[in-house]
Parts: sequence; structure tokens; C-alpha cells
Amino acid sequence: MAERKVINKFYPHDFDPSQIPKRRRPKNLQMKIRMMLPMSIRCNVCGEYMGAGKKFNSRKETVEGEDFLGLRIFRFYVRCVKCSSELTFKTDPEHSDYKTEVNCSRNFEPWKDHYEKEAEAEQNRQQFEEGDALKELETRTLDAKQEMETLDDLDEIRSMNAQNQTLSVDHLLKRLEIEEIEDEEEEEELTEEELKQLKQFDDGEIIKRIKDNDTNKKRKLGEVEKQDEKNSKSALGGSIVVINQKKKKKKLVTQSAPITVGLGLGGYESS
Repeated sequence: MAERKVINKFYPHDFDPSQIPKRRRPKNLQMKIRMMLPMSIRCNVCGEYMGAGKKFNSRKETVEGEDFLGLRIFRFYVRCVKCSSELTFKTDPEHSDYKTEVNCSRNFEPWKDHYEKEAEAEQNRQQFEEGDALKELETRTLDAKQEMETLDDLDEIRSMNAQNQTLSVDHLLKRLEIEEIEDEEEEEELTEEELKQLKQFDDGEIIKRIKDNDTNKKRKLGEVEKQDEKNSKSALGGSIVVINQKKKKKKLVTQSAPITVGLGLGGYESS
């Protein structure tokens, strides 16, 4: 049975890929894609509303002769779900959004509110400045101050970019080596200071404060040890080994066995 899915392909021994003719793709090539509506739109032909997330089999193409700061703009073709009329919209990289073009309109365009607010603020400013020279002078000085601040920021950015352009890989590696050497020197200085502090402690007497709970525990332990020693001395006869804890030397202490007095079998004293 032959393969249903062609995985292996046969190339003859005299195959020469340079002899294959090159095909030129057309510039306005449209690509068929499956997409979802990025915003809610309304068909201007039949008045049908289509919400965001509606899936379509659409066509995509790049808009010729139009871009924004070098970014390409794409156009999408879809059809209305009711009247099947063709609707088009394209990307808007300036506002990070989309714009409607043919046979459709958007329900809400957020950048319009922004432009309206700017126009309203400018109109209010003009009304505020009319008929008052001091207010007009104040607004001009504020604008000049803001322009100076923006120019200073731009100069800083340009100087930083110029410094970064002069930097090389070797220069950065040398800077890293210098930083590592400085860190090692700081660690050595810290160790020397710690040694000095330890020497100061060794020269003087160290007094340790003992808590009351610790002293009570030690007293109780000492009393228990003394009672154990007395019991062992009374119970053991002959030689008793006592260890001196301070000098860690063993001393042999002899003790005579206790004399028992009593009557033997013959009525004589036994020693």
C-alpha cells in the first residue's frame, strides 16, 4: 500500500536547483487568515452590529505608501454576517488601535475623546488669557519653563547616548575587573577591623552575665551531685577515685573499711 502522506521525496541524481525558475510574488499579495474582530463595529449598509471577538475568514494585505515611523500598516477585508457586504478596516499604530475604512463604522473611538479634551483645554486657556496681560505673561513663562526642562532632558539623553556609543566591550570588561578588585579590597579591610576588635577582647577580661534561671539550675545540680557523692562514699569501701575537674587529674584516695564488731561462732570478737 502506498503512503497516503508523502514524507519522502525522490530527487534524481542530475537534479540542479539553480535551474528552477524563480517566481516573483506580487506586491499587493493578499493572505487568507482566520481572525476575530478587535473591536465592535456596525455595518453602514444594513445597520447590523458585530461585537468584538466575532470570528471571520478574512483577507490581509499591507497598505502601500502608508506607514507610521517605519511601521507597516495592514488592511483587513471581512464580510457582513447579514448582507454579506465587504467591510474593511486597518491598523492604527499611532494610537495602538484600529481604524474603520469602508462600509463600517466604529461604535466608540477612544482617541476622539482625547482630542476633544485637548481642544477644550486650549479654548479655556484662550478665554482665561483674554483681557488680562498678567495672566497671559504667567502662562507664557510657564510654557517657557516647561520647554527648558524638556530641552535639558533631551540634552541628558543625547549625552548618555554619546557616552554609550564610545564604550566598547574591552572597556566594559575592564570596568568590571576594577569593581571586583575594589570589592575584594573592601572585604580585606573589614576582616582587618574584625581582627582588631577580637584582639581588644582578648586583652581584657570577658565577663559573662548569668541569668537568674541559670544560677538556680546550677545550684540544684550542685546539690544533687553532692548527695550522689555522699551516697557513693558511704556505700563503697576501700579506694575511691575522685577526678579534679579543674586540673583534670585523677587522685587516689584510700579509705579504711569500716570496723564491724560482733560475736562470732565461738563468742570471740572478729576484726
